[in-house]
Amino acid sequence: MQNTEKDYSKLHRGLVLKYFWQEMRHYKVSFFAVIILTIISSALDILVPLQYLKLWNVLSTNNFAIVPVAKSIILFILLLNFFRWAFRRISGFSLAYFEARTIAGLRKQAFSYLIGHSYSFFANNFTGSLTQRINKYARAFEQITDRIMSDGLPLFVRGIGTIIAIYTLLPKYSLILGIFCVVFLLTAFIYIRLKLKYDVIASEADSKTTGALSDSIGNHSSIQLFTGHEYEKELIGGVVEEQRKKKVFNWYLWEGLSSLESFYSFLIEFIIFWIVLGDWKLGLITLPVIVLLQNYLIRLIENLWSFGSLVRAYYENFADAQEMAGILSTPYEIIDKSVKAMGNIKGEVVFDNVTYIYENNNLKVLDGFFLTIPSGQKIAIVGSSGAGKTTFMRLLLRLFNLTSGKITIDGIDISKISQKNLREKISFVPQDPILFHRTLMENIRYGRRDATDEEVLIAAHLAHCDEFIDALPHGYETYVGERGVKLSGGERQRVAIARAILKDAPILILDEATSSLDSHSESLIQDALHKLIKGKTTIVIAHRLSTIREMDRIIVIEKGKIIEDGVHNELLKKKDGLYKKLWDLQAGGFKNRI
Repeated sequence: MQNTEKDYSKLHRGLVLKYFWQEMRHYKVSFFAVIILTIISSALDILVPLQYLKLWNVLSTNNFAIVPVAKSIILFILLLNFFRWAFRRISGFSLAYFEARTIAGLRKQAFSYLIGHSYSFFANNFTGSLTQRINKYARAFEQITDRIMSDGLPLFVRGIGTIIAIYTLLPKYSLILGIFCVVFLLTAFIYIRLKLKYDVIASEADSKTTGALSDSIGNHSSIQLFTGHEYEKELIGGVVEEQRKKKVFNWYLWEGLSSLESFYSFLIEFIIFWIVLGDWKLGLITLPVIVLLQNYLIRLIENLWSFGSLVRAYYENFADAQEMAGILSTPYEIIDKSVKAMGNIKGEVVFDNVTYIYENNNLKVLDGFFLTIPSGQKIAIVGSSGAGKTTFMRLLLRLFNLTSGKITIDGIDISKISQKNLREKISFVPQDPILFHRTLMENIRYGRRDATDEEVLIAAHLAHCDEFIDALPHGYETYVGERGVKLSGGERQRVAIARAILKDAPILILDEATSSLDSHSESLIQDALHKLIKGKTTIVIAHRLSTIREMDRIIVIEKGKIIEDGVHNELLKKKDGLYKKLWDLQAGGFKNRI
């Protein structure tokens, strides 16, 4: 299976932070509150053991007269613990507030930009992988923030605080621990930096697996019809196995780092207490101070141990977020210049010396194409497969950029109009309509989202949708399933026509809008289409020639150029004409309907 997805993973992490900050800045107060409260509560973690040292020193005198002093120390410890608890809890609630809103904002940010990409972008990317990238992007922020606020910031404050606290009592030991911290952190940082590329590889493999699964599950009907179960199991199994190899290798590398960190931990503990024994023998250190040192050492090692996991999570999550950041930093292929706006238009369409070449294979689809469609005229575009019919339609909708030439509507170059403004003036009924997994009412109303229920019902009636909708248990509130799978092809087609009727745009494109209908449904729809196209500039992308005999003009395209232009009867008189050949080929299939 060929994967055409673009590699976004090597982009600089600064991009990720840039896009994160765009949403974080809306909640600066809660963000900085979390930082300040975390610093204070972590600092109090260092002060509490020092108070216990005072308590042990007092108690070691065995003088009961100073019990009030001991009690005052205990009360002070209680007060410190209370404030530490309070600050940590407030910090936790502030973090929850900040994260939830920022994560929601990041999902909106990612979707809002992603959905604006061009037709070709979505054609070259798995839908499942794009969905996963949005989720991984938001989840990456959550996990990075959690680890920094819960581990990273406390580690920094406690580490610095521990070294300072030990320095005030035992300067020699603070130097030893300082060197240990530097060696420990540098080792972890360098190791993880060298391993970063394997994190990226593992993240890419995860996205590829999701894309492959989505592709196969989305085509389950083809798998069943072509008995491809075993083939797909083997294919997906290969993708999953490849992901397993990359992931397990990544995990082995992490075990290597854990081994190094554990070696450093028991080595420093041995060194510290070997020196402690000598100092204790010389009377340079007391038992309470040894207990304090042990307490700080255990906490320091625990914090340093979490540093490896922190950096690991940092890089892994950045690798996940970079995929989405890459999409956010990819410029749109179709850019709005929007210097003009179309108000009410008549609908004259002109293709002026239009050339279009597919960038991926340098295939020239339209070549110096000229065509003028007067407003209100009904034309059909005819040609053999690959002649450029579909490209003609997509260029008019501005799904692709022209290689050269221009297309105008009422004299206005469509490249100077916003895509939204342009497409508001065009109704499009595709050959194979794809519906949302929403109600029939919502799907029809998508043609004009401010339409009233009554207007939706009128459009549905004109498209003869009510014939099958009224028979459904939930009527217009029936959910149609993913991509409309609960409806037949003809029913989906009628919903698409109802959308076009509701939209009532001055330009109408029909990509063989009755191709999925049975004879009875088609006869009903033809009446609706006659009403729909009245007074509109209508372009029919024709596959079945029997449906276009009454067009004002029939345009025959071959190899990206117009080779014939006329009405049905005129074109049939051309003995060697392409239209006559296509007509004769199809005549047997609809002879009784002519």
